[in-house]
Parts: sequence; structure tokens; C-alpha cells
Amino acid sequence: MTEWSKSTWRNLPRVQMPEYTDSAALAAAEAKLSSYPPLVFAGEARKLKAELAKAGRGEAFLLQGGDCAESFQQFSADLIRDTFKVMLQMAMVLTYGAKVPVVKVGRMAGQFAKPRSAPTEVKDGVELPSYRGDIINDLDFTPESRIPNPNKMLEAYTQAAATLNLLRAFSSGGYADVNEVHSWTLGFTEGEKAEKYRAMATRISDALDFMKAAGVDSSQQHTLQSVDFYTSHESLLLEYEEALTRVDSTSGKWLAGSGHMLWIGDRTRQPDGAHVEFLRGVQNPIGLKCGPTTTAEDLKILLNKLNPQNEAGRLTLIARFGAGAVGDHLPRLIKAVQEEGANVVWSCDPMHGNTTKSSTGYKTRAFNSVLNEVKEFFAIHKAEGTIPGGMHFEMTGADVTECTGGVRAVTDEDLSDRYHTACDPRLNASQSLELAFLVAEELSKRNAEQAAAALAS
Repeated sequence: MTEWSKSTWRNLPRVQMPEYTDSAALAAAEAKLSSYPPLVFAGEARKLKAELAKAGRGEAFLLQGGDCAESFQQFSADLIRDTFKVMLQMAMVLTYGAKVPVVKVGRMAGQFAKPRSAPTEVKDGVELPSYRGDIINDLDFTPESRIPNPNKMLEAYTQAAATLNLLRAFSSGGYADVNEVHSWTLGFTEGEKAEKYRAMATRISDALDFMKAAGVDSSQQHTLQSVDFYTSHESLLLEYEEALTRVDSTSGKWLAGSGHMLWIGDRTRQPDGAHVEFLRGVQNPIGLKCGPTTTAEDLKILLNKLNPQNEAGRLTLIARFGAGAVGDHLPRLIKAVQEEGANVVWSCDPMHGNTTKSSTGYKTRAFNSVLNEVKEFFAIHKAEGTIPGGMHFEMTGADVTECTGGVRAVTDEDLSDRYHTACDPRLNASQSLELAFLVAEELSKRNAEQAAAALAS
């Protein structure tokens, strides 16, 4: 294997990346970005890696969620707060169900670029380059808007820095108080259609009341008022990633300073490609999307390239197959991992394999399909004797109508009401929390079965 540097990816085949027409403007943007401070720090990345190692052993559970693609135009403090709030609610419910800590990782502060199924799109007979996210070009369907603009990387950095600043304030400033978070969750269960989740919410209330009676009060315990919250995004635009990569003065290792955790998409995981080359050399925990076309042979190569020291917590495999197809693919990939003796965290992405077109013409995802893939993921791991370590959702705290179903029963006809995504459909706040309750039930069942088996032995 060749010696790595943060620019060796430039010598390898690249896919899903723009061709900038103004090389001087690109060089200037990269130089300016290289002079900016990193957005995250090595100690944070190491701490996340240690927490993910616990998830790989079943001692924690990963919750990764957030926007399909962050928008410059829709950027606001309220949107950040609302998504953070829903993730805290989901984490509380999952913590109760799993009986282990939940590692909270947002698809935030960097999720600006998106891979596309085709390099161009056609509207009314006009063909233009595809929209690839606000860090690259603009959504407006005009020739000028679709030209890749390197200066958009600088705007992405500024927005990411502002987002991280607010997230850090929310995480440590009392907004994450466990009692406040649970009071928000109780509001969700007050609705008649959410009544079936009220029993679990009541049990969580009883547990908090017991803690308070025992003297464990959030007014006295900083750990009940604050959370660790990490950021992640797909490492797609490598010019941006390289410019923010720095040497960690403590360890001498390279850190991708754009986010705590980066992942490689299903379209960019070529073993000899640029994206794998870049991420193999940074110390951040990384994710690898595994779809139906992932072969056991390629996975084995990637395991060794991306985690040659077999570090626990270094590599998260994010399975995305589609409801009804998990049994066709996940067992063979589990077998490949076992044959390599690899340390991985298995996470389920039930979003990307379940995208359909509604009867009203909108790209959508059915809540029941998302839930069914989650259930299949848990069932396969139970059958294989392996650990389902986490979940990966495209979701938002906003009251959008982009995915159908859920307790509020969004229909195909409802999609046009508040369909705001620029790329893929997201679960709204209600659907996200409902899914957390249902996953918590699965985790509770698993814990009960494990306890019964331990007693029987």
C-alpha cells in the first residue's frame, strides 16, 4: 500500500465530484479554507471512537440522524434547535429501551454535498448538470446555477461553524436537561393515536421520579443537564475535506477537521477510489455504507484498507438494503466480517433503500417500510448472534410532510403541504419519535430474551 498523504486521493479515480471550470478560483478557495481553524478537534474524535467501540460490543447504541442535505437558504437557529431536540427525545427513549447509553451523532454541520444517480437532469426538454448540494452548486434550474462554484465551500464552512457553536451551547448549557427532554416526549404521547406509547413514557417518568427521590437531581448533577453530541457527514467533496485536514499535535496523526465522523457513500466506496484513499489516512471514526451491490470480497478489502489496525470504534458499517431485502444481503456481509475477525459497529440505514415515487409524483418513503427494514435488521443479527449497534436516519425537527404514514398518517395527497427537502424525503419530528419508541420496544425485547437465556444457563 502506498504511503498516505492528505492529497494522495488526487491520483486516483474519483466519482460523484464536480469538475470546477475555474482552476484559479478553486485554488484560492482551497488556500483560504486551509488557513481556517478546524471545526472539530482530535480529542473529540477519539472520545467518539471510544463510545462507538462500546456500541460495537453492545454496551452502547448509536443514534445518527439529521438532514438529507443541509441548505444555505433554510439555515436557522430554530431548525438546528428543533432537530437537536428531537434527537435528544429519541435518545432518551432508546436509552430506556436498550438500557445502555446512546451515542448521539447528527448529520449536521457539514452534510452539504449529495451524490446523485445521474450527472444531469432534464426538465421540459432542457438538460442541465444535476444539483449536488449547496456546497457545490445551486438548486435553481438554470445553466448559471448549476456551474460548480468553489467559493461555496467557504460559505459551507461558515454555516458549519455557526451550527457547531449552537450545538455546543445546547449540549452544555442546560437545554439538554433530562427532565425537560422527557417533558417534550410526554407531549407527543398525549395524542390519541400515540396512546400506545404512553405506557413506556410513563415508565420513564417513574424512573426519573425515583432518581429524584433518591437524590439524583438534575439541578445538582451536571451529567443530567448536558450531553455529548457529535457531528457527521458524507465525505464527498474531497477538496473541502483536504483543506480542513490537520495534524493532531498530541498524536502526530492526521485528523479530518470538518466533522467528528465521516462516511463513505454506497456510490463512492470503490476500494481503489479517491474517497477510500482519503479516509484511510485520517484518525476519525468513519462509516461505510453497504448496499445490495456490496460484495463480500470488496468488503474484506475495505475492512483492511480502512481499519488496518482493527481498532474498535474506528469503522461503522451502515447497512442500507430496503425492506424485504435485508435477509438477501446482510448475512453474507456479516459472514465476511466474521471471516476477517474485524471489529465493526453494525448500523441500520432504513431510509435509502425505501425511496419510492408517490401517486402524486413526489419522491417519498413509507414509514412502515422504514420500520420493517429496522425489524429485519434486528432479526438477522439475532439469528447470526451478532450485535445491532445503531440506527441511521434522514430526519428533521421540522413539521414537514415528506414521508408517508406514522401516527399522524401522512398520505400521498398530504405530501405537497410541506415538502421542503432539496434532495431526499425526511422523517418529521413525530415520525422520528414514533420510530424511536418502536425501536426501543425491539431493544427491550432483546434485553428480556438475553436475560432469560442467562437465567436458563
